Amino acid sequence: MHCPVIELAKQLISRESVSPDDKGCQALMTERLAAIGFTVEQMPSGDTQNFWAHRGGNGKTLAFAGHTDVVPPGDTTRWRTPPFEPALIDGMLYGRGAADMKGSLAAMIVAAERFVSRYPQYPGRLAFLITSDEEAAATDGTVKVVEALMKRHEKVEYCLVGEPSSQTQLGDTIKNGRRGSITANLTIHGIQGHVAYPHLADNPVHRAVPFIQELINTHWDSGNKFFPPTSMQIANIHAGTGSNNIIPGDLFVQFNFRFSSESTNTQLEERVAALLEKHQLPHSISWSLSGHPFLTPEGPLTEAVCHAVGQYCHLTPELSTSGGTSDGRFIAQMGTQVVELGPLNATIHKVDECVSAADLQQLSRIYQRIMEQILL
Repeated sequence: MHCPVIELAKQLISRESVSPDDKGCQALMTERLAAIGFTVEQMPSGDTQNFWAHRGGNGKTLAFAGHTDVVPPGDTTRWRTPPFEPALIDGMLYGRGAADMKGSLAAMIVAAERFVSRYPQYPGRLAFLITSDEEAAATDGTVKVVEALMKRHEKVEYCLVGEPSSQTQLGDTIKNGRRGSITANLTIHGIQGHVAYPHLADNPVHRAVPFIQELINTHWDSGNKFFPPTSMQIANIHAGTGSNNIIPGDLFVQFNFRFSSESTNTQLEERVAALLEKHQLPHSISWSLSGHPFLTPEGPLTEAVCHAVGQYCHLTPELSTSGGTSDGRFIAQMGTQVVELGPLNATIHKVDECVSAADLQQLSRIYQRIMEQILL
């Protein structure tokens, strides 16, 4: 049986669009959108392909956002089918990007086609914001499009990001916010020397242990109704030359905060600085902020999404801010209400990534219902 959503998903998956190479995925999408009356604006930046497309009246804007890039497939011999040769097996569509997030993109496009066909003169404005730089650096993608839209004062009241948000059943979880993320690259300085003459050296590992223990044990905040408490995790730690008779001169520690709206990146940086001062550690440190926390409170968008999910999946979704960052953090800077709704995330970034074909078809119906509730 021919299914437009699955056919388009297969076409997208078959393009090896490892970040930031779009490999023609966006051309597939813009051709379909232009055919139903969308104005398409190409907005490339560096080696990243982006586009902004819109159609409709002067009412409020509902944008669908997503990315055509995927993470590398890894060892392709471990896949049951080649990662860029989409395969439908026992009702599951296999391929890199099937769940994250080419399946969602296909569901969006087909939903738009059906919506426009049924309501050609809707009063609102339907838009698409698509990038090929979400899985990698995320420096030339959505953030650049948002900057351009803000510069010309375009209003985007509502946005749905097609990230795979569902946990065990389609629609059981929607993300109405995300925690902030900031990474510290810390080098603690000592004096290199011979292990037999420790009085002539200064071991940064030994000096740093009490600081690291306190960093681990610190209670950063308690979170709130919408966000879990801020968490800190050490990601990388390194010292030494590989030799067993050399006291290292430096200790490198990289750690990341996923922080709630109860803390700011500045507060976290200041608290870490105070700890370093307390333990009198000679150091150099640099910080990299990936995004601030954002939250979409319950309102027209969350209500429309919950109603559509309830209609087709017969459940009430949980509103959640868990998980990693997404491009929603950039779009939220426009004052936009942002939610994420997509298929199950169980296989994303894994070998044999797959998604239920039935779920993708249902997702497209849900997306169309959200369009009807917001734009009509």
